[in-house]
Amino acid sequence: MSHVKAEIATQPECWRQAAKLAAAPGLPRRDERVAVVGCGTSWFMAKSYAVLREQAGHGETDAFQASDFPYGRHYDRLVAITRSGTTTETLDVMRTVGERAPVTVFTADAAQPAAEIANETVVLDFADEKSVVQTRFATSVLAVLRAHLGHDIETAASDAEVAIRLPLPVHPALFDQITFLGRGWTVGLAEEAALKCRETAGFWTESYPAMDYRHGPIAIAGPRRVVWAFGDVPEGLAGEVEATGAAFVHSRHHGGYGSIGRWVGGRAPLDPMADLILAQRVALALATTQGLDPDNPPHLTRSVVLA
Repeated sequence: MSHVKAEIATQPECWRQAAKLAAAPGLPRRDERVAVVGCGTSWFMAKSYAVLREQAGHGETDAFQASDFPYGRHYDRLVAITRSGTTTETLDVMRTVGERAPVTVFTADAAQPAAEIANETVVLDFADEKSVVQTRFATSVLAVLRAHLGHDIETAASDAEVAIRLPLPVHPALFDQITFLGRGWTVGLAEEAALKCRETAGFWTESYPAMDYRHGPIAIAGPRRVVWAFGDVPEGLAGEVEATGAAFVHSRHHGGYGSIGRWVGGRAPLDPMADLILAQRVALALATTQGLDPDNPPHLTRSVVLA
């Protein structure tokens, strides 16, 4: 069994453990103006959290890719997400912003530079991964942050257990491309799902806000292509996608597998984070059917450390 397969499967318990950190020191206080930074997967989790925090009324929250941080803006707190604790761009932001505002970091390794720079460190060593590709660490960070906002992580974890057992909504041999869509906080999840397929399997994926999909990207929809939506779906979008010949996948259809993208015997919608697990499993299936090593994708390393 690959490391990433095991890491995907252990997410429910990781989320339950992560939820216990909801009162950890250094998590953003209500009404603080907060910036959240990361790179790649960590950035996508930052984007999801930023939307959720503002929706919960906890205060203005911005998410940035670390290399494009706007140093001219003032924030009351910086939250950094870095699994390895060594990512160069994230460390640079932490050092600079830390001169004028407190810094909280989420990391899997408290012995690395990020923990030394931060004022407060939230350590998720139980969610660390042996695979280069991130799965459970990133979702566990989001579980902590969601729990801090009052979300029911036990329900999400129960849905995750379902997602681990469900048949895949699409079969790797029956499609050539996937576009992932999200709305609000699930835009970050859609971007992460697309990244997982690209990283793990070198597969053609795209991601967009669901409402913007009709403003151009739908032009590539067609037979042997999939449109997979996380969270709320704009009215009429499923029909517009299916009219192109593409398959439409959404968690409210999950129950039993009919044909590509079509689920029968429906159930209550999965929590979007649990739906992401299905996408992670699809990425793994795409890699293994091509004979690729999902733990060590080409050109990737566990952390980007720049000279």
